[in-house]
Amino acid sequence: MNIIFIHQNFPGQFRHIAAELARSPHNKVVSICQAHAPKMQGIDSVVYTPAKPAANSVHPYLESTQLYVLNGQAIVSALLKLKQNQFQPDVIVVHTGWGEALFIKEVFADTPLIGFFEFFYHTQGADCGFDPEQPLSLDSKLRIRTRNSIHLLSLHAADLGISPTQWQRSVFPNEYQPKLHLIHEGINVDAAVADPQASIQLSRGVTLSRQDEVITFVSRNLEPYRGFHIFMRSVEEICQRRPNAHIVIVGGDDVSYGARLPNGQSYRQKLLSEVKIDLSRVHFLGKIPYQHYLKVLQISSAHIYLTVPFVLSWSMLESMSAECLVIGSDTPPVREVIRHQENGLLVDFFSPTAIADSVDYALDHPDQMLKLRKAARQTVLENYTHGNGIAAYKTLLTEVTGIAC
Repeated sequence: MNIIFIHQNFPGQFRHIAAELARSPHNKVVSICQAHAPKMQGIDSVVYTPAKPAANSVHPYLESTQLYVLNGQAIVSALLKLKQNQFQPDVIVVHTGWGEALFIKEVFADTPLIGFFEFFYHTQGADCGFDPEQPLSLDSKLRIRTRNSIHLLSLHAADLGISPTQWQRSVFPNEYQPKLHLIHEGINVDAAVADPQASIQLSRGVTLSRQDEVITFVSRNLEPYRGFHIFMRSVEEICQRRPNAHIVIVGGDDVSYGARLPNGQSYRQKLLSEVKIDLSRVHFLGKIPYQHYLKVLQISSAHIYLTVPFVLSWSMLESMSAECLVIGSDTPPVREVIRHQENGLLVDFFSPTAIADSVDYALDHPDQMLKLRKAARQTVLENYTHGNGIAAYKTLLTEVTGIAC
C-alpha cells in the first residue's frame, strides 16, 4: 500500500499507525509536514513551506483562514512533486485543522481521502464562552463562525473522517457525523505504567517519591483552556490545608489555545501575582523530557486534570494508565472517560474549594483510592491503547482501499 500522511507537525496523532505501516515491506509510507515537525525515522518526509501572507490588509475574521489556504496551496505543490516522481497513493490521511486537506482532491481526485477531524468550534455549548472569565463578544462569535468555513470545506472534501472521542465527534454538524468514524489513536500503555519505586529530584535539592504527598498537574502550556487559573487558586487552599504536600506542575508558558495576555505576560506570572502559595512546595518544571514526565505521574498522590469542553489531552489518559488518582473536571470530554468514584473523581471546573476537598479526600483515603487507580488503568487498557488504535486504523484503511494492511 502507498499511503501519505499529512500533518504540519507530523507524526502527531498518526505516530502509531504510521510506524506500524512503515514496518511492512509491502507498504510505502510518505509524510508531508512543515520544517519544524519532528518527523519519524524510516518514513520519507516531504517538507512544505507555506507562502507568507500578502502585505495588504485582510479582514480580521479571515486572518487564520488566509494562513490555512496558504497551507493548502503548499500541500498542492508537495503532492504535485510526488506525482511527477510517479508516486501514486492508494490513500491519503490528513489532519484537517490547518487547511491541509482543502485542495488534495484537485491533485489526486480518485484517491480516497481520510480526514482526522479533531474539533469544530461553537459559539455556545463547547469551549468558547464556557468560562465567564473569558467572555465571548459578538465580534468573537462572528470570527468563530467564519473560522469553521475551513472545517466545512474539509468535511465536504473528505471521503470519510476520523474523530478520536465520541464527544469530539458530536460537536461536528449532524449532517456530517455519519462519515466520521470513532477511532482514538491510543497511548503507549507499556510506557505509562505505575512504579512504586519512582522518585524525582528537583533543582532545589528536594527528592519526591510515592511516600510523599504529591499533587501533580500537567499541560502542554499553562493556560485557562486547561483550567490553570482555577488550579492555581486551589493550590492556595491545598498549601494551607496540607503543610506537607508538594505540588508539581509540568507545562510551558506559551499559549496553545485561547487568548494571550497583553504585554507578553504568561498566565503563570499572572496567577503567581494573585495567589498566596508556599513557593518552597510548589515546583514549576516547565516542559520536560517524556521519561521525566512519566516519573512525575508515577509519584503522584493525586493528579488534577482540568479542561474546558475541548479536545481531550493524551496526558489524562497517560496519567490513568500510570494508575494516578485523577481528579478531573466534570466537563464532557472528561466525563466520557472518568466515572466518578469508579475510576477517578470528578469536580466542578470552576471550584478551587471542591478541588482542594477532593485532594483531601484522596490523600486521606489511600486504600479506597487504590481501587480507583486500578480501574483507571483498566479503562485505558480496554479503550485507549495504541494497539486498539492501530487495529481500528488498519481495518478502516483496508475497507477504503481494498488492500489488506
